[in-house]
Amino acid sequence: MPDAEAALVSPLLEEIDELKRERNAVVLAHNYMTPDVFHGAADLRGDSLELARLAAETDAEVIVMAGVHFMAETAKILSPDRTVLIPDLRAGCSLAESITAADVRGLRQRYPGVPVVTYVNTSAAVKAESDITCTSSNAVRIVESLGVDRVLFLPDQYLADWVDTQTDVEVIGWNGACEVHERFTGSELDELRAGDPELAIIAHPECPPDVLAASDIVGSTSQMTAWVREHQPARAVLVTECSMADNVARDAPDTEFVRPCNLCPHMKRITVENIRDALSAMQHRVEVDEAVADRARSALQAMLRVA
Repeated sequence: MPDAEAALVSPLLEEIDELKRERNAVVLAHNYMTPDVFHGAADLRGDSLELARLAAETDAEVIVMAGVHFMAETAKILSPDRTVLIPDLRAGCSLAESITAADVRGLRQRYPGVPVVTYVNTSAAVKAESDITCTSSNAVRIVESLGVDRVLFLPDQYLADWVDTQTDVEVIGWNGACEVHERFTGSELDELRAGDPELAIIAHPECPPDVLAASDIVGSTSQMTAWVREHQPARAVLVTECSMADNVARDAPDTEFVRPCNLCPHMKRITVENIRDALSAMQHRVEVDEAVADRARSALQAMLRVA
């Protein structure tokens, strides 16, 4: 953060730290959070897989999820005895909203006996209808771990397409998409490459196939971060949500980030102000029906055993 911005946010971060001590709370932050949340308010950080692991392992009494609603549900499912708060109830996900539990049941009827692999970017109800969950960082490993010839892979059509290119398992997808990643185009990246042949292009597998074809590296947000940290390219573009480049830049000070990025309106609903308010008022509590949570937990734990 610029010094002036850091000075403005510092009193809020001090309030949050004090409230965390009082509540025995931790703040978990996804890689798409703004730097004041990610580097300032958060105690634990990561992609959706890492956040799932951290939610299962923390001994804090209160978990504040600086992310979107399905992430808070996942934290509650894996830590049922903890209080889980989400600072803004409107922090949803276009991908999670693209499929319902009834849709999954319908697919099982169409494809009897075919295992259902569900992306963590889904509701608890959808996870409860699944055999196993996955994230973008472990999707191929999860699919291949099942030892079958084909799988139903839900709900992101582009991630399913990419997984299909990485394995001999037949991948049957769904028509969901992330509103951030589907807006990128291959022609946009071709123009960037034409103006800068040495540019490192690193794309998230939720992007359309023409975007992935125009990229040098395809990986999850944690894999993007690790690649930049290891290779320290002179110039790079992270084809994903805007705040990723801001957060990665701290660990790659010599890399210039080109930013044709898209904002996630849902992630941006989480702020240091409403994190403070969530801890102060102990709002908004995330609850998952016990029967749904039990079945969803089974799918999540199946993933964590493989991952």
